[in-house]
Amino acid sequence: MRILKNLTNLENVLYTKRNHKKSVADKVSLILKNVREKGDDALVSYTRQFDKIKLQTKDLKVTETEISGAFNELNSSLISSIKVAIDNATRFYKANLPKNTRIREANGKTLSTLHVPLERVGVYVPAGQSPLVSSVYMAVIPALVAGVKEIVMVSPPNQYKTVNSFILAVASLLKVKEVYKVGGAQAVAALAYGTKTIKKVDKIVGPGNEFVTEAKRQVFGETGIDMLAGPSEVAIIASKDSNLEYIISDLEAQTEHRNGLGIVITNSKTIANGLRKKRLNGFVIRVRNLDAACAVANRIAPEHLEILTKKPSELVRKIKNAGAIFVGEYSPVSLGDYIAGPSHVLPTNNTARFFSGLSVRDFLKEIHVINYTKKALNEEYPALEKIASLESMTKHIESVAKRLGITSKPESAKTGDEAQSRKGDK
Repeated sequence: MRILKNLTNLENVLYTKRNHKKSVADKVSLILKNVREKGDDALVSYTRQFDKIKLQTKDLKVTETEISGAFNELNSSLISSIKVAIDNATRFYKANLPKNTRIREANGKTLSTLHVPLERVGVYVPAGQSPLVSSVYMAVIPALVAGVKEIVMVSPPNQYKTVNSFILAVASLLKVKEVYKVGGAQAVAALAYGTKTIKKVDKIVGPGNEFVTEAKRQVFGETGIDMLAGPSEVAIIASKDSNLEYIISDLEAQTEHRNGLGIVITNSKTIANGLRKKRLNGFVIRVRNLDAACAVANRIAPEHLEILTKKPSELVRKIKNAGAIFVGEYSPVSLGDYIAGPSHVLPTNNTARFFSGLSVRDFLKEIHVINYTKKALNEEYPALEKIASLESMTKHIESVAKRLGITSKPESAKTGDEAQSRKGDK
C-alpha cells in the first residue's frame, strides 16, 4: 500500500474514482435509446451480444417452475443461515419505519404527513462468478417492509439460460415472483422505460457495474434511483492500539470485490509501516491525531468506515459522512455485507456526503396533507397577501380572497420601499 503525505493527493485520488468515463456514457446512451425504441427485441439482442446467451422474447421472464425448482437447491443449513439474515434485516427496517404526523391548531387548521409506499420497484441483482444472494435480500427486504406491492427483479442469465438458482431461491423465500433474465444497462432501460414483457417501475435499486451505474444516472428523472454506487471501499481509522492483523484482514476482505479499495487513516507510524509493504489496492494516510483522522474520513465519505481505536465509540459522533460505520474490532464490514441487518447497498465514491444507505424511506413517498377551516384561512390571509403581492402573483391572492368574500387589493400590500420607489419613477 502506498502512503499519501497530503490531502491534495487524496483529492486527486477521489476525483479519479468519481470521474466516469465518457466512452461508457456514450455506449450506455445508445443501449438506452435502442431499448426504448425496440423494446424486447433489443433486450434479446444485447443478451446475445454481451452475455453470449441466445434467448427468445418468451424466455425473458423466469417461470414459476424455475423459481420453485431453484428452492430445492438450498439445503436446510443454508436456508437457516439466510433466514437469520432475513430476520435481522426485517427487524431492523420495521424499527425504522417513519410514522405519520398530524398537527392540529385551535383555529381548526390541520397539517399531516402520510407515508405511502411506491407501487412498483425494480431490483438489480448482479451476476458474477459466484451468486450474489445477499444482494437479493439486502434490496428486497426494505421494499417489503415499506409495503411495496410489486417487486420485480432483473439479473443476467447464466449458461443454462436462466438466473442463478441460488438467487432465484432467495427470491422465492421473499415471495418475489416477477424475475427477468436480463442484465446490464439494457436491464435498467427496460425497468425505466418498460417493454412489452417488462412493465416500467417507479424506482430502480441495487448495485451493478459501471454500465449499470451509468444507466441509472441517465434514466434518473424517467424513474427514481437509489444511488450511484461504484466499486466497494472501506476506510479504517486506526491508532497504535489497533490490531494490525485485523486491519489487514478487513482490507483483504473488501479488495476481494472487483476494484475494491482500502484506505487506512492512522496517527501511528507503526501501523503505517506495517501496511507499507502489503500488496493491496489502497493507501495509507498519516495524520497528527484522531480528530484529524475523523476530518479526513469525512472528506473521503467512505462507503464503509471501520473505527478500530481503543475507544471507538467516542469517535462516532465526529463522523458526518459515511455509508455505514463499524465500531470496534468485533464489528468487521463482513457483518454488514451479509448478516447484521442494515442493507449493504451503500453510497460509494464520496457520495456519502449526500446519499444514504438503502432504507425503507427509499420506498416511501412523503405526502403532505393541508386542511384549513375558514377561520384559519382568514387569520393567515394578510400574510399570504403581502408575500404574494411582492411576487406579483395577483391570481394567487384572488383565489383566497374569493373564499373570504374579500375584494383583493394587491397594491395595498406592497412594501413601503417599493411604494416610495414607484412614486420616484413618476
